[in-house]
Amino acid sequence: MALNKKIAIPTAVLEILEQLNRANHEAYIVGGCVRDFLLGKEPSDWDITTSAKPQQVKALFRRTIDTGIAHGTVTIMKGNVGYEVTTYRIDGEYEDARHPKEVTFTSSLEEDLKRRDFTMNAMAYHPEKGLVDIFGGQEDMNRGIIRCVGNAKERFTEDALRMMRAIRFAAQMNYEIEEETFQAIRKMAPSISKVSAERIQVEMTKTLISAHPGKFRLFYETGLTAHFLPEFDRAMETKQNHPHHCYSVGEHLLRSVEEIRPDKVLRLSMLLHDIGKPYVESVDEEGITHFYGHPKVSEERAQQILRRLKWDNDTIRKVGTFTRYHDYRMDGDETAMRRAMAKIGEEYFPDIFEVQLADVMAQSNYKREEKLAAIEKERELYLLVKEKGQCVSLKTLAVGGRDLIAHGVAPGKGL
Repeated sequence: MALNKKIAIPTAVLEILEQLNRANHEAYIVGGCVRDFLLGKEPSDWDITTSAKPQQVKALFRRTIDTGIAHGTVTIMKGNVGYEVTTYRIDGEYEDARHPKEVTFTSSLEEDLKRRDFTMNAMAYHPEKGLVDIFGGQEDMNRGIIRCVGNAKERFTEDALRMMRAIRFAAQMNYEIEEETFQAIRKMAPSISKVSAERIQVEMTKTLISAHPGKFRLFYETGLTAHFLPEFDRAMETKQNHPHHCYSVGEHLLRSVEEIRPDKVLRLSMLLHDIGKPYVESVDEEGITHFYGHPKVSEERAQQILRRLKWDNDTIRKVGTFTRYHDYRMDGDETAMRRAMAKIGEEYFPDIFEVQLADVMAQSNYKREEKLAAIEKERELYLLVKEKGQCVSLKTLAVGGRDLIAHGVAPGKGL
C-alpha cells in the first residue's frame, strides 16, 4: 500500500487549503480521509489541520462556525457543507479519560500528529508537499496492524474510548492489534467505565455491523466487556455440554453474529439471543447441560443491557422480540403459521427466519439438516400465507369497523 498518486481532494477543500497557504499558514488534510484514501475508499469527511490560530482562520473566511474554538476547531461553510479546520495543538492534562483540561496551540505539525490515537490516523497530506507520515502509518497499514502513536498507555490514559476504537478498526479493516497496544488495553481496561454509555454503544454498533464482527471477541480478551458488558463474560465462561452445541454460550453468540447480515438489530439480536443461558443453567445426572426457559430470561437480560447502554426504545423492543422467539417452532400448517405471525408480530417476518438460521449455523452439526429443513418449511408456509393474503390480525382484516357502520351496523359493542 503506497501513495503513488495524488489524493483527489474536493474543490471546496482545496480552496480552503489554498486560502490558508496564501496567508502564509501551513494547512493539510489529516487523519481519516488520508487513511481512507490509502485503503481505496472514498473519504466521508475531510478534516483540515493548520498552523493558523482559530481567530486567524475566522478572519480569512466569510462563513464560519465556532464548533469547538476552545480546542482550536472552526467549521468553514462552503455552500451547505461544513469543513472542520483545527489549529495544530498540544493537549494538556486529561481529567476525565476523554477530554483534555486545556490545549496549547503550536506551530509544529509533528507535535499535532503526536497527540493522535493510531499511526494510520496520524498522517497528513498536502497536494503539493505530499504525504507526511512521521510515525509509520503506511507501514503499519501494509502490515495490517493497529498501533498507537508513541506510548500506548499514554494514548489510552488521554482517551479511554480509544481502546474500543482500536478493536472497532480491527473489525472494520480485518487488522490485528499490535502487541504493545493490545497489552496496554488489557492494563487500562477498567478506565472504560469513565466513558459514557452512549459512546460505548456507538463503538459496539460499529464493531457488530463491520465486515468482521467476530472480532467483538477482542472486547472480552482485553477485559473491556468486564466493565461494560459483564453478562457477555459470563456467557463466554459458560460451557454447553450438549449434542446440539460445540461451543460455549459466548462463542456460540459470536459465531451466530457472523452468520447474519450486517443489520444493527439482527446482529444485536444474535449477540444477545442466549445471554440469559448462564442464569438458568442446570446439569442432569448424565452431565448434560440444559437451559430451560432461557429465551424469556434472555429477552429480559437483553433489554436490561440495551437500556443500560442507552439504545433507543425501538431497537430494545425489536431485539427483545427476536431474542424471545429465536427458537420458536412454527412448523405445522398455515393455521400454525398465522398463529405464530399473530403471536410474534408480522413486522418480524421474514427476518425471524434469518435469526433462526444463524442460530442453527452456529451450533454443532447434530441434526443440522433436519433443523434447516424445518426452517425452510416455515419460510414456505409464511410465503404461502402472504401469497393467499390470509388474515393474521385485526389490522389485516379486509373489512373494518367503518365499513360495517357504512353498511348500517350500529357502532358500539354487539350482543
